[in-house]
Amino acid sequence: MSPRAGLTTERLVRAGAELSDEVGFEQVTVSALARQFDVKVASLYSHVKSSQDLRTRIALLSLEEMADRLATALAGRAGKDALAAFANVYRDYAREHPGRYTAARLTLDPETAAASAGPRHAQMTRAILRGYDLTEPDQTHAVRLLGSVFHGYISLETAGGFSHSAPDTRETWVWIVDRLDALLRTWPPSAPSDPAPAPEPTPRPTE
Repeated sequence: MSPRAGLTTERLVRAGAELSDEVGFEQVTVSALARQFDVKVASLYSHVKSSQDLRTRIALLSLEEMADRLATALAGRAGKDALAAFANVYRDYAREHPGRYTAARLTLDPETAAASAGPRHAQMTRAILRGYDLTEPDQTHAVRLLGSVFHGYISLETAGGFSHSAPDTRETWVWIVDRLDALLRTWPPSAPSDPAPAPEPTPRPTE
């Protein structure tokens, strides 16, 4: 059977996702995929439009995979158990699939983002936070806090930033989740916004 036989967009995207885990997301191109399948680059353009299109499709696949994992992990959980399960899905996915995790951070155009699994991630994050009785605007602040802490730590850890010091990175990860849970349970309500200052009176011309 020739290398081109059985090529589909889905097969190419999954091969690209696996390649990203091996060599890094930014190294995934249509040319690299063509070499892997031992076919000419032109033969792949009936399945993907460009390297950017390929990377976008890998990002969408990664978001979908993580959303499915999150849904399974969060089923029947609430409070700290849900928070820990949520956090662990992201960390475990990043450790198992570093290229795909990077892909999931790709900036998508608004229309593509709206049709992706990204909104599912946001919905599940807010479902967890509703268990902590957070209302707006605190809930949005907390969504951004969790994203910043989890992604920041995972990025540093996968880059080897904590590999030469104690304690173990897993111990620190559990510590972080514990402290976030304590913060969310005792989150003080936001004070009302200060009223806008009254406009300065318009100066009158000197008579």
